[in-house]
Amino acid sequence: MKYVTAYIATVLVFLAVDYVWLTQVSTRFYLDRIGHLMMEKPNIAAASVFYLVYVVGIVIFAVAPALKADSLVTAIIFGALFGFFTYGTYDVTNYATLREWPVSVVLVDVAWGTVLSAVSAGAGFTITRLMS
Repeated sequence: MKYVTAYIATVLVFLAVDYVWLTQVSTRFYLDRIGHLMMEKPNIAAASVFYLVYVVGIVIFAVAPALKADSLVTAIIFGALFGFFTYGTYDVTNYATLREWPVSVVLVDVAWGTVLSAVSAGAGFTITRLMS
């Protein structure tokens, strides 16, 4: 039950924070740089699969080890590393294979994925501890 709580807490934080980022903070940044590559409306089914599966990774690789170690710092560091490597893989692959994938998008997106994953893991850990 502890890991179900961890997943629900982490996914809710991840979704809320990323929603604010994508709709309020970074919209113009992405539109200006890769708008010509973007669909008019996102594929919600594909986005949903990403969010649901990605947070499983945060729980497995950051929240669970943090719960075992009883350490918020572990959650934050492992969450940041998970975000850095996963967002980095996506963005650097795009930069390597797509003609018009700007390095500024690589840098901002990897930084965002690092922060978002660290915050989500830390919050998921904290909420799970409080509810256990």
